[in-house]
Amino acid sequence: MSAPAHRVEIAPGGGWLHSHKTPAGVAGELVYAIGDVHGRYDLLTEVLASIVADALGRQGERTPILVTCGDYVDRGPASASVLTALDWIRRDGRLRLRALKGNHEAAFLSFLSDPRGGAAWLGFGGDATLLSYGVRPPADFQDAAELVRARDDLLGLMPAAHLRVLQELEMMVVLGDYAFVHAGIRPGVPLARQKAEDLLWIRGPFLDRTEPFEKRIVHGHSWMEAAPEIYDNRIGLDTGAYQTGVLTAVRIEDGEVALFQTGG
Repeated sequence: MSAPAHRVEIAPGGGWLHSHKTPAGVAGELVYAIGDVHGRYDLLTEVLASIVADALGRQGERTPILVTCGDYVDRGPASASVLTALDWIRRDGRLRLRALKGNHEAAFLSFLSDPRGGAAWLGFGGDATLLSYGVRPPADFQDAAELVRARDDLLGLMPAAHLRVLQELEMMVVLGDYAFVHAGIRPGVPLARQKAEDLLWIRGPFLDRTEPFEKRIVHGHSWMEAAPEIYDNRIGLDTGAYQTGVLTAVRIEDGEVALFQTGG
């Protein structure tokens, strides 16, 4: 039986904080991943600037891969600007963007397609996203006419590029010995057979697992404090940026992992 995963203790703080050796690799690539942003465009720009500067001294002939772990929108004040940034990264070309879908993006898309059926989105941060586009949230989330009005106002103000970003989000990215998802995976189920609901929402059954998975999982979605969770079997990058002011990223190369955080 494989040895249980152990945690690497990380104290929160600003800058490049920690690196450790690992037998896992990413097939020679230079990979960066960013945890849940939740409308904190200010923190995202800080992390991106640090990633670009770091990559300049490391990439050689490689184009660095940037995996964003989902939950770009809701709760924080600047969701619209975050989606603009994702579109810019994709077009800029200095980083090869692999953007994952989070449960908040899934809820956002549900509201756009069916504002009455997707009204629950407004209750867990969607109202902040509406405000970031200059749309007045419904006073009553049960008022069908107000829900449709808010959705129609949103579609009238949202750039087509933002909708394209949302529609093209990926569920999983596999690079070498690592798999990147938003929430986690269902233990005991092969990666190729994972269900979208688990990739977007799972917590306990995944977080409580101490044995190795098929790949080392890099994820967001669940946070307890402003320090990431670094285990042999998974790396949890969500550090509650919208509340803590700490956004976490990781650099992964063959045999090594390093962490970056905003200062908080």
